[in-house]
Amino acid sequence: MLLLKQNHAKIGQSLAGELADVESRFTQELASDLDCVNALINHIERYRGKMLRPMLVLVSGMASSPTARGLTDPHRVVATVAEMVHMATLVHDDVLDDAHVRRRSTTINYLRGNEAAVMLGDYLISHAYHLCSSLDQTRCCRTLADATNTVCEGELLQLDNRANLDLDEDTYFQIIGLKTASFCGTCCKLGAMINNAPAQTVNALYAYGEKLGLAYQIVDDILDITGTEDTVGKTLGRDLDKGKLTLPLIHTLATTNAQTRQTLLDLLNPTNNTDPPPDRADRVRDIILNADALDYANARAQQLIQQAQQTLLSLEDSPSRTLLQDMANAVLSRKF
Repeated sequence: MLLLKQNHAKIGQSLAGELADVESRFTQELASDLDCVNALINHIERYRGKMLRPMLVLVSGMASSPTARGLTDPHRVVATVAEMVHMATLVHDDVLDDAHVRRRSTTINYLRGNEAAVMLGDYLISHAYHLCSSLDQTRCCRTLADATNTVCEGELLQLDNRANLDLDEDTYFQIIGLKTASFCGTCCKLGAMINNAPAQTVNALYAYGEKLGLAYQIVDDILDITGTEDTVGKTLGRDLDKGKLTLPLIHTLATTNAQTRQTLLDLLNPTNNTDPPPDRADRVRDIILNADALDYANARAQQLIQQAQQTLLSLEDSPSRTLLQDMANAVLSRKF
């Protein structure tokens, strides 16, 4: 047990150094000759949070390298690219959601307008593939491009279902599977692919990341209802304001009594309700909080995390595999 703790500490130190390298590469790749561009890049540095996606690339790389040869430069490049793509999605999401706060900082769209935010997101994406093209392994570029296409499909499916009050759980999981889980799975997959790991290992790590991503999005949806802007660090309540039905609301609509369901439908349909939007959102939250929807959503997230951890059992036992297990548990306990 003591040895395991020592190994955890060693991996933690190594991972901290690797993430610092990712941050450095991120900044170097995006540097511009134009001050106005650099000012925007400096601003979104404040958006950096847990760096989950780069961590998934790096720790999966460690876990799929039984010879313990360590991480390679392609791992670091792909981890940086993953962070760029994720950051681009955040900038674009803030435009779609008309959000004002991200990581306790003003969003680009609120600070400089939607035009600047859209172009900055595009700038991040183009640099992500510029950096990725430096790799000899073209399959990494194609895999990342395919994953990014999938994220866009998920966002388009979600947009197509805005204000769809009949949205069911299957479609909800299809949406978050495309826009969140697939990219997390791909990050894990790439960590193993770079090592030329066996197909069984690659597939197991993809499945782990996919399940973790689904749980992560469910917890995110719960925090949009239960969190505060100070703790979560971003504009809350945008799901309700933009007509996005998430798991707690879908479950409430499906299981509540007819009278409460009709009240919810009226609140969610502005043409049937004269209350100002903040009041409507508060009333919807109160109904969800008084139902069993949050317990249900938490249980689904816990089930997914257990499934994610189960997929790791096919990997060789190692401190890095244990770290992946711990990362999955952390998804359930996060407050932001």
